[in-house]
Amino acid sequence: MANTRDRIADTAENFRPYVERAVKDEEVRENVKSALLAARNIYDELIGGRGVTYAATRMATDKDLQESLRSAIDDLRAAADRVQGRDSHTGRNVALLVTGIALGILFNPVTGPSTRRWLSDLVLGKDEFGETSGNSTGPAAPAATSPSAQ
Repeated sequence: MANTRDRIADTAENFRPYVERAVKDEEVRENVKSALLAARNIYDELIGGRGVTYAATRMATDKDLQESLRSAIDDLRAAADRVQGRDSHTGRNVALLVTGIALGILFNPVTGPSTRRWLSDLVLGKDEFGETSGNSTGPAAPAATSPSAQ
């Protein structure tokens, strides 16, 4: 069984990359500093020599304090995400959403055929006869008859 000193050494070793990132990353320090300032302002406004009931009532009703608390929480989350090395997936999520919507529109049984036809016309263009290039499903062109064949 590992003794206390070994467990503390293991824990410290696990946290080492996080601490190094927090110390070296300017954005993390700014987020933490901003969150602490916001939390300090909230504390000063709420506690200021009053009781817990007053602080709870004020926090529940004061929109400015609530917004300040949200700001502090957002700053702390951003700092934590940065320290943990999490990447933002906003771009990926937006791309997946747009792709899903586009596929839903294109393969919708009601609007899909006309949407696909419009998209095909837009991408491939129309030929000189008004038909979509590469589209052989349209009506056949009338055959030219020569006067000698009649």
